[in-house]
Amino acid sequence: MAQKVLDVKNLSIDFDTLNGTVKAIRDVSFHLDKGETLALVGESGSGKSITVRTIMRLLADNETITNGTIDFEGKDILKESKKEMDKIRGGKIAMISQDPMTSLDPTMNIGNQVAEPLRVHEGMSKHKALEQAAEVLEEVGIPNARERMRDYPHQFSGGQRQRIVIAMAIIDNPDVLIADEPTTALDVTVQAQIIKLLKDLKDKIGTSIIFITHDLGVVANIADRVAVMYAGKIVEYGTVDDIFYNPQHPYTWGLLDSMPTLSMNSDRLNTIPGTPPNLINPPKGDAFYARNKYALKIDHEKQPPFFKVSDTHYAATWLLDKRAPKVTPPESIQKRQAEFKKRGEADHD
Repeated sequence: MAQKVLDVKNLSIDFDTLNGTVKAIRDVSFHLDKGETLALVGESGSGKSITVRTIMRLLADNETITNGTIDFEGKDILKESKKEMDKIRGGKIAMISQDPMTSLDPTMNIGNQVAEPLRVHEGMSKHKALEQAAEVLEEVGIPNARERMRDYPHQFSGGQRQRIVIAMAIIDNPDVLIADEPTTALDVTVQAQIIKLLKDLKDKIGTSIIFITHDLGVVANIADRVAVMYAGKIVEYGTVDDIFYNPQHPYTWGLLDSMPTLSMNSDRLNTIPGTPPNLINPPKGDAFYARNKYALKIDHEKQPPFFKVSDTHYAATWLLDKRAPKVTPPESIQKRQAEFKKRGEADHD
């Protein structure tokens, strides 16, 4: 049986604005197993980033946790003291941000920046920490790493800066690595290199990864399990094969249908019509109701529970209720599933 390293239960978060209180995260639960990569996917504003920032206890002044627990090593992170969180954050749980320039100090050379976690968390000497920093920079693929230890962030390319941020995150061998859209600002070639690097590092140091993205194409290449978020809630979760080959929630269908594929004849991408609901006044029923052409009357009146598809796969949609009419995924989704399967078989060969 897989060992849980992180267990989030019934997490709810509000944040105050001039217009009212936003119910940003609404009863979110998920877990992360040892050595696995869990992808949190969804549109911008779905709640992915605020969820992982809460794991790091990096909440803004106007954000309030109203319910839930986050279990790590048998303790609730939400109840830990600031002193204990300083030990956990960056040491046992580390984070890679979307924009490396916001994570790197422009006035400090990269050698000292990468070495800093070892000096803070391990009390390591400067000489030893710098030596280990050089080794990790070589490991993440910085050319001539030892010679470039005295260089500053602006002297590196975007892809190299992201590798430096990854080096900072992994140098203390964290149990959990949170990657918040780490490839969004990179071109496709560099993006593929960063994904491969994260996969290789996960295997080498045995860390567990939470990977945040809106791009399901990236998910297919890195994740073991996927949790799909919409309007502050998880609406479907399962293995990567469950989500790509047997998606059940209409929102997941929409995300998959928005992915570009090699067989697309049009020069336009498909999109999900409409916009997410206002979470100052969340809908009484299914939050996806107004954008869902398969919506039932009950979707407007009552939130769906999670229905079990398999032992690994659950989806919160009334379409899975035994009383609901039978609805099959759109033809475009079925074509994409066939293409995913063909691509997977080619990769396996």
